[in-house]
Amino acid sequence: MNHYKLTSIIKQEAKRLGFSACGISKAERLNEDAFALEAWLNQQMNGEMAYMQNYFDKRVDPSLLVEGAKSVISLTYNYYTDKKQTDSTAPKISMYALGEDYHEVVRKKLNELFQFIRDNAGDVSGRSFVDSAPVLERAWAKRSGLGWIGKNANLLTKGQGSYFFLAEIILDLELDDDSPVKDFCGACTKCIDACPTDAIFEPYKVDGSKCISYFTIELKNAVLPSDYKGKFENWMFGCDICQQVCPINARAKMHNEPAFEPKLELLNMTTPEWEALTEDTFKSLFKLSPVKRTKFQGLKRNISFLKR
Repeated sequence: MNHYKLTSIIKQEAKRLGFSACGISKAERLNEDAFALEAWLNQQMNGEMAYMQNYFDKRVDPSLLVEGAKSVISLTYNYYTDKKQTDSTAPKISMYALGEDYHEVVRKKLNELFQFIRDNAGDVSGRSFVDSAPVLERAWAKRSGLGWIGKNANLLTKGQGSYFFLAEIILDLELDDDSPVKDFCGACTKCIDACPTDAIFEPYKVDGSKCISYFTIELKNAVLPSDYKGKFENWMFGCDICQQVCPINARAKMHNEPAFEPKLELLNMTTPEWEALTEDTFKSLFKLSPVKRTKFQGLKRNISFLKR
């Protein structure tokens, strides 16, 4: 089967499996992104996310992840929902975490797609990734034409928005590659203006150590920095502010993944119920959820920090 035909059926299968978009780029070292990542790390914008410093070369060179790598398949998987927490005063959870853990859901789809590729292309070597390895996901998605990197450093897709999970398959198989798309942010600075902790300190540059998501998920300290008291705008796990104000997301479409449907029990939790959260309730609510990452004590810390 020629490259064009194989590329075409891979994209068709990705769509059948539920992926929103599929793009392909040549597997080559990300020299420009390597320079930007090094500068970001040197300025300690990763905060206490020490893992961001690990495997630097693998992050920017796919051939170190898959020997003889020739193509990177980038995919998006929609998680947007219009369902919201019913108590508008309750501590908030980022939309991506209202359903089941995306790692498991998307990984299963990726494995099916990889098997489909092997069934049609023969003995192909490769690896698939869902936010689980040193891979610069947004850089590959941009190169693959899935969207552009917005001023909030998220991947933005014209006509659909940014409420997507990213995933990749790196292969030692040559495929037809796609071209990057235009940046449509223009003069808009809504994400910068709306960030309450000034994490987006200039267009396209985000200080990860100031992001609400960093504080509520990544930072493991028993106490959160007092300098940020009153600046979290009631977010207890993650933060969607820069996505909520983005005009591109006015066109966001509902997902079609049953696993991402929020539990009604979760949506209906009131402020007093969150403040009285027990470990048993935490385990029940978040049994299959990415919120487990912050652990019970971490979420209690975050909720307590939000109290006026």
